[in-house]
Amino acid sequence: MDHSGAETPSIAHKVFTFEDKKKKPAESLTVCIPEVLDPQYGMYVWPCAVVLAQYLWTRRDRLRDKTVLELGAGVSLPGVVAARCGATVILSDSDKTPLCLQNCRRSCEANGLQDVLVLGLTWGEISPDLVLLPQLDVILGSDVFYEPQDFEDVLVTVAFLLRKNPRAQFWTTYQERSADWSIEALLLRWNLTCVDVRLDHFGADGCDVAGSTLPGSHSVLMMVVTLSADLAALEQRQQK
Repeated sequence: MDHSGAETPSIAHKVFTFEDKKKKPAESLTVCIPEVLDPQYGMYVWPCAVVLAQYLWTRRDRLRDKTVLELGAGVSLPGVVAARCGATVILSDSDKTPLCLQNCRRSCEANGLQDVLVLGLTWGEISPDLVLLPQLDVILGSDVFYEPQDFEDVLVTVAFLLRKNPRAQFWTTYQERSADWSIEALLLRWNLTCVDVRLDHFGADGCDVAGSTLPGSHSVLMMVVTLSADLAALEQRQQK
């Protein structure tokens, strides 16, 4: 496909409704995400995005007035949910994929979000835009561990951001696509630590999360990544 042309893309809109029926009265949030029929990975809502968005929804009270950056945002479902829950959100994707950046903006427009910044940030590159980011509370990554050759670049970017923001956390969901793929050694190399989060702890273990039609065996996993305790304490002392 020729991505340089000016043809109008074929767009389909997916609607996701997040609910909390335990609250009295019950609470819900509906978002609309435009998908573009395009071979680029970032143009679709993948299962990881729905699961991460569900996690954000269940922690919406913690997101209010926080600053959140989504890496590899693509269609931006998690970032849109965070913004609708009251966070200040920055969406990013590779500066080499302008159509994905355009789709980030399209998702914001579809949900009435006018104050969301969209940036081209390429994993593994310490660009001026990356350096000049404001103080962050949460970094999001949905299915960013897709291609093994990108794993370290992702963690280079995450490690850089966490060293600048030692109290921040990286919330990420990923699919198990091969038992041979692991980021454990890379986490150690970049002084990062992780905690696995069970999907049933936030209502994301079924196949109808937010009214979606996730396959029952979607094998999505979630983890929260932070700086190792010693490095986090050092970075906090140096920033005082």
